[in-house]
Amino acid sequence: MSTLAEKVAHYTAVNNDLGLGLKEDLISKVAKGLGPSIYKSDSELVSCSDKEELARVRENFLKGKLGFKGHEEDLDHAIKEACEAMGTSNRNKYRALFYALLVRRLGREDVYA
Repeated sequence: MSTLAEKVAHYTAVNNDLGLGLKEDLISKVAKGLGPSIYKSDSELVSCSDKEELARVRENFLKGKLGFKGHEEDLDHAIKEACEAMGTSNRNKYRALFYALLVRRLGREDVYA
């Protein structure tokens, strides 16, 4: 099993390859917050083609963890932007990077301060 530091190093390299512009500190904090899910091949990734999974991201992460109470359309738009930023043909959308993109896009870095 990889360590958190190894996962963060991998996510940082992918971040740089994709040109996402995320800070390593934010990636590290989001990855740590995800706990054991980053060590499981299925839960480590986000499937942008799975509507149920995207609804869980909206409900559990955006509304639950980040505390958003806004319109679902706005949150769905932010999720769509994160999918596009990581590449629609990219099959390895790492949850830590995906969530970090959402945190930055929605201006909620304070949650991970």
